[in-house]
Amino acid sequence: MLYRKFSTYLEEWSELEEKPALLIEGARQIGKTTLIREFAKNKYGKNFAEINFITTPSAKKIFEGDINAEEILSKLSLFLKKTFVPHKTLIFFDEVQECPAVRTAIKFLVEDGRFDYIESGSLLGINYGEITSYAVGFEDIQMMYPMDFEEFVLAAGVPADTLSLLKECYDAEKPVDPFIHQQMLRLFTTYMIVGGMPAAVQEYVSSKDMGKIAGIQSAILKLYRKDIIRYAGDDKAKITNIFDTIPAELNAKNKRFRLSDLTKSARMERYESCFNWLTDAGIGLPCFNLSEVKQPLEINKRRNLFKYFFCDTGLLCALCSGDVQFQIMSGNYLVNEGSIVENLIAQQLLGNGFALYYYDKKGMGEVDFVAAQHTELIPVAVKPGEDYHAHRAL
Repeated sequence: MLYRKFSTYLEEWSELEEKPALLIEGARQIGKTTLIREFAKNKYGKNFAEINFITTPSAKKIFEGDINAEEILSKLSLFLKKTFVPHKTLIFFDEVQECPAVRTAIKFLVEDGRFDYIESGSLLGINYGEITSYAVGFEDIQMMYPMDFEEFVLAAGVPADTLSLLKECYDAEKPVDPFIHQQMLRLFTTYMIVGGMPAAVQEYVSSKDMGKIAGIQSAILKLYRKDIIRYAGDDKAKITNIFDTIPAELNAKNKRFRLSDLTKSARMERYESCFNWLTDAGIGLPCFNLSEVKQPLEINKRRNLFKYFFCDTGLLCALCSGDVQFQIMSGNYLVNEGSIVENLIAQQLLGNGFALYYYDKKGMGEVDFVAAQHTELIPVAVKPGEDYHAHRAL
């Protein structure tokens, strides 16, 4: 079982006396279901019930008609042929985007108080119009992301003590042992290509076979394309165009997404919902330009100027044409104008709780990311070579 930091949050949630339903959302294939099942096995044992609304679409009928906890629980017990033990049972609703009525019913189930509930799904922001009433105050909504670099190196066998040593060196601003540095740099290079999708990481741990890893990444990208066709309605052609254009836009010198590259007549008001679709699906990661580097950053963001990163650096490599993976393995981090490295940093920042912003001012240059930590603003530059200290924008 691959270690995921999110398991700590699951443990904390399970210790609450009065638990809201925990809703975990995120892109496809990032390991939500696997993590929840493992957690349930360890914490609840046999007192675990699961319904997947994709594999068992007939379960949607449970939530038809009048909504009250007693009736729903009776239907659930009959459907699953399982007895629920009060105050000891976890009920898991998976792929809830296929049954929006669950999001309405969860309020009454939580109020009933006899059982614990976890919901999970992808594309949850897509079906918001089908939910008749949100369970405000009864759902704890959390976003989950692909495995970050720290989770990857732990999976690759790096001892936790080594990571502690690296953090100590960072805090004390002292050099890392050259041998350790080279080993970590090698893993960093590998992570750029493998990425954080658990299936790809597991294949790397098991076989180191890059051909098999590429096959897994290709299958995930095909699944994302199928989701666009299935769920995007009249906008599927525009959304597919954006999806396919992300690598080329990141390859541009300033990496800012230019709508005119989609079509000459493209306007933000016609395409904003398409970008929102990909963002809600967890596939695209917008990084907005700031008009000023001042707190709060959210009110200083310029919605019409943004970079658009991909959810996973490994998938981005697979989406790129040419020999990107080989170039990176050969140590050429500047391939595709360094966009793979910058995408990796965006992925790490977002996965560890930082919203994505950047700052660019004519005559000064660009700060690749601006991170807010409490009251402090931290400029982050992703630069090659030795002259990054003298970067004017920093």
